[in-house]
Amino acid sequence: MKNIKRYLAIAIGVLMMACSADDKIIDQVFDTVERGLILRTVNTISSSFNIFDTSSEWGVTLEVQDKENGNLLQEVRVFVSFVDNTTAGGDLSTGENLIVTLTPADFTTGPFGLPRGDLTISYAEALAATGIDFDDVEGGDQFSFRLEAQLTDGRVFTNNAAGTVASGSFFSSPFAYVSTVVCPPTVPTPGVWTINFQDSFGDGWNDAALVVTIDGEATSYTLDNGASGTTTFTVPDGAQEISIVFTSGAFDEEVSATVISANGNTVVDISPNPPVDAELLDYCLNNL
Repeated sequence: MKNIKRYLAIAIGVLMMACSADDKIIDQVFDTVERGLILRTVNTISSSFNIFDTSSEWGVTLEVQDKENGNLLQEVRVFVSFVDNTTAGGDLSTGENLIVTLTPADFTTGPFGLPRGDLTISYAEALAATGIDFDDVEGGDQFSFRLEAQLTDGRVFTNNAAGTVASGSFFSSPFAYVSTVVCPPTVPTPGVWTINFQDSFGDGWNDAALVVTIDGEATSYTLDNGASGTTTFTVPDGAQEISIVFTSGAFDEEVSATVISANGNTVVDISPNPPVDAELLDYCLNNL
C-alpha cells in the first residue's frame, strides 16, 4: 500500500512538472512571437479595365485582421505600375507610384466584427498615376497593384513580408493584384455585312464554315462549291454584340475569307488554316 501511495505521489509530481513546463512554453510563445496583420481579400469587385472606358474600375473588398481586431492598422498604401505586354513599339512598362492611401476611416465594421472596406481604382486614375498615355495602352497590357499595410507601431507588411498568405480561399491575403486591360465586344454597325469566300482548290469549303453570332443567335455560312463566292447577313438595329468564329472542315489549308462590316471596314481577314473556334474579330480595333 505504501508503494502504491509512493508511486502515485511520483506520478502526480511528474504531471505537475510537465504541466508547468507546458505553461512556460505557451507563455514564452505568446511573449516572444510577433504577430502582424493580413488584408484578407473578401471579394473581387472587378479584375479588369475596359480599354474603351476610362471610368471603368478595378476593385477588391478587403478585411483587416490583426490581434487587436483591426485596431493596429494605421494606413494602407497602394502602389501601381504599368506592365507593357505588347512591346512592338518599345517597352513602356513603368516602376511603382503611390496611387492612394487608405486610413481606418475608409473601413467599416464587417459581419465578423473586423474592419472591411472597398478599394476601387479607375482606369483614368491608373493611367494618371503611371504617366501612361491612353493611346499607348493595348488589350492585354496590365496594371499591377501592391499594397503596404503599416501598423501603429511602425511595422509594414506587404506582398514580400514574412507571413503573407498569398493563396487559399478564406484567408487569401496576397497584398498584390493585377488588372488586365481588356477589349470587350463592341456594338456592331447595323446593316448588311458581306462575307467573301475563297478556296484555292476550287471545290468549296468542305464543311468548314464561319459562324456568326448576333446577340446569342448563331448562323453558319460556308462556300458550298467553287473557288469563290459571296454572301451577306444583316445586323439588325439595336444589336449589341457580334461574334465570328471559324469551324473546321476537311481541307482548312485551302480556305480564306474576308468579312466586311456595314460601315465598309474589313473586320475579318483569314488565311489558310485559320484558328479554329477562336474569335476572329479584334474588338480592340473598335471598328465594327
